Amino acid sequence: MTHLEQQAADEIVHAVLEGGPVDIPAALRTVREPVADAKIKVPHYGGYEHFERATDADPATLPIVFRWTTRTKVAE
Repeated sequence: MTHLEQQAADEIVHAVLEGGPVDIPAALRTVREPVADAKIKVPHYGGYEHFERATDADPATLPIVFRWTTRTKVAE
């Protein structure tokens, strides 16, 4: 693994999605995301559930919590 590949791997963190529809599968509520991401978009029933980071990306506060903010529909 190159230095750049290792650096990119180190920037992936454990994230937990809170709130939103109760029928979002549990498997989608625990994800691995780049530490730089402030938002996560999850496809769900013809739309997207949007989550925004609620905690800092400090390793001492892992997992990083993302809270549900809104739902949008898929454009047709």
